[in-house]
Amino acid sequence: MLRFMKNKILIPLLILSALAAFFSFTYTTNAQTEDDKRKLVIKTVLKAISQNHYEPRLMDDSFSSVAFNKILTAMDYDKRVITQADVNKLKKYEFILEDGEGENVVAYFNEFNELYKLRLNDAERFYQSAMKESFNFNTEETINMNGEKIPYAKDSNELKYRWNKYIKHRILAKYVELKDDQKKKQENKDTSLKTVYTDKQFDSIARVAVKKNMDFYFKRVRKLKDDDRFTFFVNSMAGTHDPHTDYFPPVDKALFDEQMSGTFFGIGAQLRDEDGKVKIVQIIPGSPCWKQGELKAGDEITKVAQGNAEPVDVQGYDIDDVVKIIRGKRGTEVRLTVKQVSGATKVIPIIRDIVEKEETFAKSAIINSTKGKIGYIYLPEFYADFQQAGGRRCSDDVALEISKLKNEGVAGIILDLRGNGGGSLSDVVNMGGLFIDKGPMVQVKTNGNSATQLDDPQGGTLYDGPLAIMVNVGSASASEILAAAMQDYKRAVVVGSTTFGKGTVQKVISLDEYNSWLASIAAGKRVISTDTIGSLKLTIQKFYRVNGGSTQLKGVTPDIMLPDNYEHIDVGERRDKAAMKWDEIPAARYTPVSNPVNVKELAANSKKRIESNPTFSLVKENAVRIQKMEENSIASLSEAGYRKELEEANSISKKIEELEKKTTKLNVVNPQADLARINLDSTTIKRNEDWMKALKKDIYLSETVNIINDMITPNMKVNMGTGMK
Repeated sequence: MLRFMKNKILIPLLILSALAAFFSFTYTTNAQTEDDKRKLVIKTVLKAISQNHYEPRLMDDSFSSVAFNKILTAMDYDKRVITQADVNKLKKYEFILEDGEGENVVAYFNEFNELYKLRLNDAERFYQSAMKESFNFNTEETINMNGEKIPYAKDSNELKYRWNKYIKHRILAKYVELKDDQKKKQENKDTSLKTVYTDKQFDSIARVAVKKNMDFYFKRVRKLKDDDRFTFFVNSMAGTHDPHTDYFPPVDKALFDEQMSGTFFGIGAQLRDEDGKVKIVQIIPGSPCWKQGELKAGDEITKVAQGNAEPVDVQGYDIDDVVKIIRGKRGTEVRLTVKQVSGATKVIPIIRDIVEKEETFAKSAIINSTKGKIGYIYLPEFYADFQQAGGRRCSDDVALEISKLKNEGVAGIILDLRGNGGGSLSDVVNMGGLFIDKGPMVQVKTNGNSATQLDDPQGGTLYDGPLAIMVNVGSASASEILAAAMQDYKRAVVVGSTTFGKGTVQKVISLDEYNSWLASIAAGKRVISTDTIGSLKLTIQKFYRVNGGSTQLKGVTPDIMLPDNYEHIDVGERRDKAAMKWDEIPAARYTPVSNPVNVKELAANSKKRIESNPTFSLVKENAVRIQKMEENSIASLSEAGYRKELEEANSISKKIEELEKKTTKLNVVNPQADLARINLDSTTIKRNEDWMKALKKDIYLSETVNIINDMITPNMKVNMGTGMK
């Protein structure tokens, strides 16, 4: 899941009142052994969750069983290390992990940890044995690639057989890639082709490449220390309550802060290790890979090359090592070979550059349409500078962009919240007030207390003309609040796909500070703890729409749905079994606008256009294919079968690329007020050109423009508004 995605809400929170309840248990401040320290961590985390979580699970046999199995999954998702016989030995811990003292959890960890290290030796031996096997790529054989859909191997013999099939699949993939590369060079009469290899030679070369990769994988796994595996244990237990409650040891907390700050890597992509795969978690707006436009969240990086140099296979590499390979001098090229979510493989060249903070701010453009000028505002996140008085805030910036567009005489405005993972709650409330006269924007509830509604603090409306809000599965938290509010007020038409579904707020608390606070109470004076046991990111509140419904789990369903690659599978918050459920509370008192647009008519018109649009037809086709992949995770181990799967994955992507070349592009220009800033130097000019290019070929934006045009009628003109904010 999008683990470090910025689907956050930043709000001031005082939790001192919870301290007394939290510290109704006692522990020593200086752990004497590693086991003592681990018990202290478990005890502190579980107590913090039970006392302060918005909706803690009952610490009973059910919780214990879920935590027991979640730990096994976290440590061995693909089921290539632990056997069913091992699981049976550990079953004695399944229903005793909820003791609250950490004793049984640490005992479980110690036994599992030693067993895991032994089985890791077995797995490495099985892999090395499989590398010596002679594989026949002409016989039909299959492998299930989804660890959730296969049982544990019953014993070592069955596990060895599983490793044979896995290594065969890895070698087959490399073997086919090598053959295809040579064939392509021969067809193009590429002079770089110096030697023509036989199938037997390709097999040998593929084995060398896979062995190098697997050796590095086991090296990376062995770099994990006992404390690292213990962190997996604690997080698995914390994650049984909801996907956003996490334990951070001190080093991980520092990494989390860095990731949440918006400072990532040289190409502007946030990476994560996911079951041994290097996955793209998030593309930073304005970054080199964002401007290049092809790398997407969910893509798996399989190789990294320095320009034209030979690519390095990074499958199984440690994230830190992958980052070192991707980083380089400004202006140089790095080429990433990625496996996309659709299954297609693509080489993406990216020129290294600085990730500019400026590109995370709101900005606007003007689209010249058949019915006049349409304003477009892109908001990548709900940012707010809380560190200094008068710091930049997104609600102020969006107000400025609206004023620019109104001065240009736009007939309607599109607010793009796609991929916007959230941010400042106060700015959501202020921004909603730009579009309505007055009223509540969201309701916030702490467990056991009545909901508090947050109202637009200022009266008046800056813009009350035709408005469309674009969303997708990447729109989370604050984005969902704004989209939901405008939908409930019938103020805007929400367009796109169902949003992420995160309707909760988290607070990061220092477990060490709690420890020190307790020690101070016991000693009657201030005591500073010498232990460092880390922090806990804890879910403590829930958001509700003004109509009373939660944005949690369900997200926001657009008024007008557009085809989406993932529309047939569970994505976002809905994918996690531990996600908190949807519920509702009484609606707030609010008054919808008096002249709402006819959403049904707009949706009908949009549906007709979508059905006749060949690109959207391909998106629908791809969505069905991705659904089949999700339901059927069986991969072929024959060359013919593998090639068929590869062709199916790549064919739709190629067709969409061809259609994009033929499609009439949107006519997009910059507001006059931005030209001086854009034309400052070649860097700002190039950055703007890249953005314009992306907008012009955006089929989702194109259809939203059509929807705005449908909304433009004689009795729905842009009103300059009152009460300028």
